[in-house]
This record gives sequence, C-alpha cells and structure tokens, in this order.
Amino acid sequence: MHSVMQRENMSSKREREVGDRVENEGRDNESKRQKLDEDSSPSPPPVSIVNPLSGLANNYADIDEEEDYVRREKGSVNERRNDGHRYGEADDSDEEDDSHDHLFSGRNNRQVEVRKDCPYLDTVNRQVLDFDFEKFCSVSLSNLNVYACLVCGKYYQGRGKKSHAYTHSLEAGHHVYINLRTEKVYCLPDGYEINDPSLDDIRHVLNPRFTAKEVEQLDKNKQWSRALDGSSYLPGMVGLNNIKETDFVNVTIQSLMRVTPLRNFFLIPENYQHCKSPLVHRFGELTRKIWHARNFKGQVSPHEFLQAVMKASKKRFRIGAQSDPVEFMSWLLNTLHADLKTSKKNTSIIYECFQGELEVVKEIPNKGTIDKKENTEDQNNAEKLSDGVNERYAFVKETSKMPFLMLGLDLPPPPLFKDVMEKNIIPQVPLFNILKKFDGETITEVVRPHIARMQYRVTRLPKYMILHMRRFTKNNFFVEKNPTLVNFPVKNLELKDYIPLPTPNENEKLRSKYDLIANVVHDGKPGEGFYRVFVQRKSEEL
Repeated sequence: MHSVMQRENMSSKREREVGDRVENEGRDNESKRQKLDEDSSPSPPPVSIVNPLSGLANNYADIDEEEDYVRREKGSVNERRNDGHRYGEADDSDEEDDSHDHLFSGRNNRQVEVRKDCPYLDTVNRQVLDFDFEKFCSVSLSNLNVYACLVCGKYYQGRGKKSHAYTHSLEAGHHVYINLRTEKVYCLPDGYEINDPSLDDIRHVLNPRFTAKEVEQLDKNKQWSRALDGSSYLPGMVGLNNIKETDFVNVTIQSLMRVTPLRNFFLIPENYQHCKSPLVHRFGELTRKIWHARNFKGQVSPHEFLQAVMKASKKRFRIGAQSDPVEFMSWLLNTLHADLKTSKKNTSIIYECFQGELEVVKEIPNKGTIDKKENTEDQNNAEKLSDGVNERYAFVKETSKMPFLMLGLDLPPPPLFKDVMEKNIIPQVPLFNILKKFDGETITEVVRPHIARMQYRVTRLPKYMILHMRRFTKNNFFVEKNPTLVNFPVKNLELKDYIPLPTPNENEKLRSKYDLIANVVHDGKPGEGFYRVFVQRKSEEL
C-alpha cells in the first residue's frame, strides 16, 4: 500500500514538474514574442515643438553643426523601410517628408532651458568686443550660425557638441556666447540660454536701433558719449578706421552722413527692408553705428561695408588701392539709387536729395558742309577762302534736358612760371568765377565723345548740391594736380546772384541759398597723398 502510494506520488510529482516546465517554456516564449513585437513595432511619433526662430532659420540657416552632422548620418538609415516601419530613427527627429524644402524649417525644434542667472556673466569682457567685422567663424570661415565669444571676442560657428564654439568653451574655459543673428546669449557647454538685462548694451552695439522720435532729436543732441576707454565722442562725429588706403571711402561716408534726409532714411531699416542689395543694408548698418550713442569705442570700422563695395563694384573700388572720392561718390549714389528704386517709379531717397536738372545746348560741327570755294580764281582766293572756312565750321545746335547728381567745375590752369623765391605761385579763384560755367552763356569746349561746344544752365536745383573741382588731369606719362585754391562762403551761398535760375511756380518759393555741410580736400602729391574731410556739426552750427 505504501509502495503504491509512493508511485502515485512520484508520478503525480513528475506530472507536476512536466507541467511546470511546459508552463515556464510557454511563458518564456510569450515574453520573447512580446519582446519581438515591441522591437518590430513602430516608434510613437515624437511630440513636435514650435520653433519661434523657424522663420529666421530659413534665411540664415541657423542650425548647429552637431545636428546637421547627425541628420546626414541618419538620413540613409531613415530611408530603409520594412513593412511600413522605419528603423534607426532618432528619438528627437520630427515626422516630415524627405524633401529639401524642409531642410532648415522643422528639424531642430528643441526646447532650450532659459535662465536669468549665470555664474559666468562676470567673465564677459566688453573691451575686446568688436562687431564691425564680417560675421565669419574664425576656424571654419563659414558665415552660417556664427556666435561671438563674449570673453575673448572671437567668432565661432554653432553651439552643438561638435561645433567650434563648443570646443572653444572647453579648451579656453570661455562660457558666454551671443548669436550674431538672433542676438540670443547662451552658456556653453551647458547649453542653456541666458536672459539677463545686463547684456542689452551688447545687443545694442551689435545691432543699433533708433525710434522715429530719437531720429528727430539727433541734430539737437549736444551731449557727448563716453567710450569704455574713457574717451569722449559725439554721436555722428566718430572717426572711421582707415583700412589700408580707404580714406577715399571714409571721406565720402562722412560727407553723406551730414545729409539729414538720407541719414534719417537709413537709420530706420524698415524703410528699405524690401531691398535685397547687401550694399544697401551694409550702408544702413554703418549709418546706425556712426550715429549710435552707446558705442563701446569712439570710432567705427567700415570693414563690412567695404566688402560689400568690393563685391558690388567688381573690385573697381577695393581695399589697398587708392581711388578718387568723386568717382566713388558718383558710383555709390547711382548704385544705391538703382537698388532702392521701385519698379513703378524711377525715384529713391538718393534722387530726392541730390538730383537736379540741367539744360544743355550742344553745338556740333556740321560735317556735311563742304568748302565749295577752294577752286576759285587767284585774285579772289583770300576773300573766298575765308568765306569757305566760315562755312566749313558751321555748328548745329541741339538742346536737351539732363539730370545730374553732382556738378563738375573747371579750375583755371596753374601758372607755368615761378616767383622770385623759386616757388610755384599758388593762384586763388572765387567759387563764383568757376560757377559761370552754368550761366547758360559761357561756352565750354569738349573733345569727348566728340568735338562740341557746350552751354549749361540749371533748370532745377537739388536739395543738396554736390560740387567737385577737377584737380587731376592725366596724360600719357603722369597725373598732374592743379593746386588752385577755391574761395567759397561757409554759409548763405546765394546761387541766384551768380547764375540764372528757373522762375518758381506761383505757390512755390525759390530756394537757392546753400550752407556748407562737408568739404573734402586732398593733401600731398597726386597718386601719393590722402584725403581729409571737414564736416558740419549741426547741433552747434560749427
């Protein structure tokens, strides 16, 4: 009885062990199936975060190098599909199609922590910050997504873990960076954004701003500003750095900064936001920096503007090559007008300030007239030949209207003889004498593009008149400079006393009185000297 019972117990125990083993195996198989199902199931769609800078990203490609690199690496993996499932997709990537149109718009939508306090703010060194130069990374020379280190002043690209700014923060221990496009400040390598009002002065130097009310008060401001080095400067009267023989650009800029309507137009970027010309925007940036009252320095470097000039002029005007300010002024005004004018109207702030109109009477020799009296008899030869000469040089008159942005004045030729002291006599001439060129009666002979006799008369005066004296003449051997001094009044130049002017309409008043606002002079020998400019300080009438 005992043995039978023991066998039953053994058989029932064996059955229980088999059942448990089968149950365990079933449970293991089920867990494996669940694991396989989990591995093969599609990942849930990530939560998309609205990027407030998505609009800027399209224009400036404001993406980190690290994210760009990861996207390229993951791109080939994401294209492999298996039964509608994607494998190897990054957790933080957005659901979107693979079209190139979305390259910068929705891929880097990450939330960035914003802090009001940062332990590294005391390392910011405003003395070394200089935002006048081109916004290029000092390592990669790229202009995409550039940050400025606020500790050493250098420019670096990106802020991701494989970017140059991130590497610099680890190697040099510099932790505070500002994005040169968005003006946001970040702490690296931690990666959080710093929102501290003490950094607003840096933002204002990076991108000066003016309200309409501030623009109106500029010419009334007599208060001097103080730079970080303790020097004082008057906004609008700051110096421009001479970057290797670029004084011809600097004197032109300083002169144009005295033209109030032109200055006011470029101080408000909304006035020309429709324009796509880099030259226009660089000129506007330079204008705002010159008139900014919160600069860190008492001078401005026109480096970015010069780069735009070199590109727009196809290196006709470039750094390291001296040029004539008259040629540069003419090119700059015409180029700015061409970039600013709208398709409907051929007008711009340039024409509103500087454009006048001339009536030109051109007398051209009548080449079709033939001397028919050369074969006359000998006794009447002298008389008839003289008649034939008069007939040969008969002129045909052509009258036309011509707009102008500046008027060229001809100087009398310098004396050929020296005085007793063996020095050249420097003649002087009043401005009114050389203005007679535009009295409508004085004849000016020209040889280019063909021989002609010209008479000029001003039919419309501009608000601001640019006069230039032709001092340099070129021949086959050298350039000669005319040293004649021109005497002119500083205030109240009344043109109607010296040249005939058009009669105004009934309801209009003839405005023909001008005050001097800028005067450019050349010192030294032709081809070797340099240019200086005297400008009016309007707030004090000096």
